[in-house]
Amino acid sequence: MRLALAEAGRVAGSGDVPIGAVVVDRGGRVVGRGCNVREAEHDPTGHAEVVALRAAGEALGSWRLDGCSLVVTLEPCAMCAGAAVLSRVERIVFAAWDDKAGACGSVWDLPRDRRALHRPDVLGGVLAEEGAALLLGFFAGRRP
Repeated sequence: MRLALAEAGRVAGSGDVPIGAVVVDRGGRVVGRGCNVREAEHDPTGHAEVVALRAAGEALGSWRLDGCSLVVTLEPCAMCAGAAVLSRVERIVFAAWDDKAGACGSVWDLPRDRRALHRPDVLGGVLAEEGAALLLGFFAGRRP
């Protein structure tokens, strides 16, 4: 999670929400990294999770990320949870819960939906305070 938090720090100054993600293989090797790039790249799919999953697929030479874990600083949204499920990651680990758009247990629970083709394990709340602090700091200057 500390590596994902460091990835979130790469967003500074871009106007993007500071969210970071890493994909780790079975052996603990980081095979994908990402941070939000929606603003920087004008990409509506430029969420940290999608960026990291794409990098992992490239590194491993496969879209199937069997045995990998997606580690992210904020509970994935529906798009990112869906991408994680479809990439066949073994687990999703996240820091802060997202009570507005989270799709791994708070608002929705896509990875554990019985209709899902693949159901990764989900672990939320890992270094939650640190993940939340990044977001609170970012939004403090933007929302009254």
